[in-house]
Amino acid sequence: MNFVIDSMKPEDWPQISEIYLEGIETGIATFASQVPTWEEWDSDHTEICRLVARHGDSILGWTALSQTSRRHSYAGVAELSIYVASKSKGLGVGTALLTALIEASEQAGYWTLWAGILSDNAASRGLHKKCGFREVGVRERLGRMDDGTWHDVVLMERRSGRF
Repeated sequence: MNFVIDSMKPEDWPQISEIYLEGIETGIATFASQVPTWEEWDSDHTEICRLVARHGDSILGWTALSQTSRRHSYAGVAELSIYVASKSKGLGVGTALLTALIEASEQAGYWTLWAGILSDNAASRGLHKKCGFREVGVRERLGRMDDGTWHDVVLMERRSGRF
């Protein structure tokens, strides 16, 4: 399947939120229990480095950054989110999105990207490793799902070689 990596647009939100909901429903992609509104999501993510994988009018996956801290010393550090539609898994969408995000983030001056990945999410951990991230450590029983289940979170990071 052919697809292009493109900038995210507000009108993409309905499809992006569907993909996010699929991730929520897996029980291993996020601690979120419901999809936020566009306004909530928009305010939690940087205005730059919002990317989608597009096939015609269909969104196959998305990625975005959240600023780690308001402190100037952390200006180049961001947490990333990446989600791929279940119908698009295994097509290289995740690798293409994460590779493009790394490039865009470095052009924007980010020197460190990090992700907190639920330890049961082997596919996401593998994708990040494939794209140059390393496991920094495991935060045991860091978060609890609405059903009371605790999960460990694997902290992964990628340091840019440009800075």
